[in-house]
Amino acid sequence: MATLLSFIFVLGVLIFVHELGHFLFAKAFGVRVLKFSLGFGNKVVGRQWGETEYLISAFPLGGYVKMYGEEPGEEVSAQDRQVSFAHKPSWQRFLIVFAGPLFNMVFAVLLFFSLFLFAGLPEPVDSSTVGAVTAGSAAERAGLEKGDTILAINGERTTSWLQVSGLIRDSAGKPLALEVQRGDRRLHMEAMPEMLPIRNLFGEEVGQKYMIGIAPTNELTYIRASVGQYAQAALVQTWNLSYLTVVGIVKMIQRVIPASELGGPIRIAEIAGQQLEAGWMNFLYFMGLLSVNLGILNLLPVPVLDGGHLAFLSLEMLRRRPLSERTMEISQKIGIALLGTLMIFVFYNDIVRLVQRWMAS
Repeated sequence: MATLLSFIFVLGVLIFVHELGHFLFAKAFGVRVLKFSLGFGNKVVGRQWGETEYLISAFPLGGYVKMYGEEPGEEVSAQDRQVSFAHKPSWQRFLIVFAGPLFNMVFAVLLFFSLFLFAGLPEPVDSSTVGAVTAGSAAERAGLEKGDTILAINGERTTSWLQVSGLIRDSAGKPLALEVQRGDRRLHMEAMPEMLPIRNLFGEEVGQKYMIGIAPTNELTYIRASVGQYAQAALVQTWNLSYLTVVGIVKMIQRVIPASELGGPIRIAEIAGQQLEAGWMNFLYFMGLLSVNLGILNLLPVPVLDGGHLAFLSLEMLRRRPLSERTMEISQKIGIALLGTLMIFVFYNDIVRLVQRWMAS
């Protein structure tokens, strides 16, 4: 139940933020907004306020803002042209469409800023404590365990992970005498370094060095700072996540990241539930990450997505005339087909993961 509720909350908030961007910019430019819906399909509940009907619809994986004069070929009376989306200058239409992804990015910045303001800026704790031991590695064969603190290597004292990593790297493959603290015991071990590949975040080999198969702890400390520093850190965090999202998409196209890694609603629900169990800070960070992903993915130049509309509007501004209705119609159909295929694929991935987990248990 917690997983389902956390999923509904995360998705509902992010969709609301996204559609709110379209809505506010449309209203700012004098466009008549007919509907503001969370979800697609049949209306579950709704209420009319002014010229806009606010809805919650049956299918929750998305939302929309319906504007007057938005549909290709829609008839617009002469007296209503001033409130028609299609009759607004192309730059205004561009900003209305762009506002959805923009609000997702701004929301992520605000979330990260709030987290930093509440908890402080995270900094990794640098120590010589082992956070993980790779199965079958030289470290495991030597007897090292997670939680061990390496006090010395070949008689040289170590107090930071940089020292530990450097001494192993510079070992030239010769045996290493390790002095280790485990609880209240002091142990002596010998490990034989191996030349192993260095891999980046996406699993690509970027070099080689001598290693024994250990990793540092992920322990963090939080420091207080000024409001300006929190704001800067929130902007940097959002930028870094945006960059990683874009690079991740490129790596998937290049088949560096297998398509089986793509997750859909079921996977998002699982992660949301796990993060909620880990604490509100983890949950809100995950929401910020998801907001960045939603903003970036919506900017992809695929018809139906905001990025497709932005591409059409960019062409319109360059050509000084809109694309033909026939071209727009065909593009929309292609976009719907692509999006439908992607949805089926990610649902398939989610179900396969569930089945594999069930069979392994």
